[in-house]
Amino acid sequence: MTTEAQAAPLSERTAWSRNLQTPLREFVRTETGGAAVLLAAAIAALVWVNVDASSYDSVWRTTLSIEVGGIGVSLGLREWVNSGLMTFFFFVVGLEARREFDLGELRERRRFALPLLAGIGGMAVAVAIYLLFNVGRSSVHGWGIAMSTDTAFALGLLAVVGPRFPERLRAFMLTVVVVDDLLALGVIATVYTDDVTVSALLVAVALFGAVLLAKALGIRRGLLYLALGATIWVALLESGVEPVVVGLAMGLLVYAYPAARSDLERASERFRRFREQPTPELARSAREGLSAALSPNERLQLLYHPWTSYLIVPLFALANAGIVIDGGFLRRAFSSPITLGILVGYVAGKPIGILGSSWLLTRLSRGRLRPPVGWAAVAGGGTIAGIGFTVSLLIATLAFDGSQLEEAKLGILSAALGASVLTWLLFRATALLPRRLRIRALLGTAEPLVDLYIDVDPERDHIRGPLDAPVTVVEYGDFECPYCGRAEPVMRELLRDFGDVRYVWRHLPLNDVHPNTQLAAEAAEAAADQGAFWEMYDLLLEHQDALRPGDLMDYAEQLGLDAERFAKALREHTGASRIAEDVDSADLSGVSGTPTFFVNGRRHYGAYDIATLSAAVRAAGARATLAKVTTD
Repeated sequence: MTTEAQAAPLSERTAWSRNLQTPLREFVRTETGGAAVLLAAAIAALVWVNVDASSYDSVWRTTLSIEVGGIGVSLGLREWVNSGLMTFFFFVVGLEARREFDLGELRERRRFALPLLAGIGGMAVAVAIYLLFNVGRSSVHGWGIAMSTDTAFALGLLAVVGPRFPERLRAFMLTVVVVDDLLALGVIATVYTDDVTVSALLVAVALFGAVLLAKALGIRRGLLYLALGATIWVALLESGVEPVVVGLAMGLLVYAYPAARSDLERASERFRRFREQPTPELARSAREGLSAALSPNERLQLLYHPWTSYLIVPLFALANAGIVIDGGFLRRAFSSPITLGILVGYVAGKPIGILGSSWLLTRLSRGRLRPPVGWAAVAGGGTIAGIGFTVSLLIATLAFDGSQLEEAKLGILSAALGASVLTWLLFRATALLPRRLRIRALLGTAEPLVDLYIDVDPERDHIRGPLDAPVTVVEYGDFECPYCGRAEPVMRELLRDFGDVRYVWRHLPLNDVHPNTQLAAEAAEAAADQGAFWEMYDLLLEHQDALRPGDLMDYAEQLGLDAERFAKALREHTGASRIAEDVDSADLSGVSGTPTFFVNGRRHYGAYDIATLSAAVRAAGARATLAKVTTD
């Protein structure tokens, strides 16, 4: 390192282009791609029914029966789609909700409160508007149609109109629409269930108890749960309760968790035995070990989410979105309280409810709870939420039939179009603002962006220093980033000077500019599996120009690690999921490059030389002491 480089102020960073693959981005990408297929299916349904309405109706009314030993289920093709295949859609909704509860923002009550109330507020205002249009009429029964936001369309439209938006808005909206879906399923199960056969319902409850018992006993046989779930579905169908709720209930039972080190070690040991003696028994053991190391929630989402987004939901749209459109129908429908209630409820009610609830909670909490983005972005999220399609159509088919169902469908489709146009206009208007106002309107004030979005977890994070230290410094870094290399001795000096500071390293490999950084991060995680993360960390930052696979193996041997185990971890990219979690947390924390530092959850701006960081640490320590005294 040259003298000039050492003398230069430590304030430079390597920019992050955000092109890494993570679970959150994979979910959003699947939803976005599914939105395009869903739109194509809806258009195909409209074209089909207006070209040949008789064939459209006859196809979806075709009866399909499944019988075993004289006992079976006989439903029309449309019912099989709506009540059968859509069960898998709500199973994925349940999986995503559970992932948010276990690993996402819903695990933090502080971050959960605002999107929860925003989602409820949006639903409440939309429903209230529908009721105003339909009060005193039999059509008031269809109020549930105006509740739920379509996840795929909402996130898909976000990707179109705001491709450079922070991931925080997508995460915020994802939480809002998950709340929508959960409450809408509760309404379907209670409000839109007429005659209930108690005996069949009791059978379904007993079978669900068997599912809970099997889960408590640690049974992980997928076929068992599939058989129990299918039987519960049949029992609910016979009871008169909409059976799609079993999908949501089963999804909510599936835990999400990061891979535990002990499970990874056990999986590695089983694979090593299989490699030494490749027999069918050891192959099965290795497969079971690998499966046990991964979160079942993640595995099931990977399996079912593409199927629901690219096939099941579009098939649902094809079966239900078709309406014959002519001048007479349009005149009648747009004077109908059903159509108008749905249209105004979604296009006006959703944004008013979401924006108003968010603003009210921010004021009542005196700013302690606030949206993760600016108010223009919250308003745009509200207008996007006006796209109610999948669940709305499902509730419409339960609430209405005949001409009322056609009017409801037109209201849903018109609301989707109106919400899309309104969202586009809003963001176009925001783009015309002066740069400073535009950034503030979209990203909000500095405070929510400087917060570390995912708190430090001693059970998960890599920590140097006392675990109970009053001051925590978190660095998002890249082992090949030269500025991270220059910051490393500063951090060492900081830890030496302050005995009450803990330092946390989180991975942010910038693969677009550093070709070896991802493998280096995985090498650090492979070393962590053998209890040597910080030793490997020191070597990687000390030798930033030597991070090729052979170099990494040399470092493992230098540290006395199990070379075969280390090499296997690199080949199988064992640490990739752990690194992706750090990248997601960087996304949500508004990180723009490496190194980026957070001191007690507050983003550190400017230089990161020893004098500047020491001052920030002293100030954070003083605030922590004052807060403790005030609390005591």
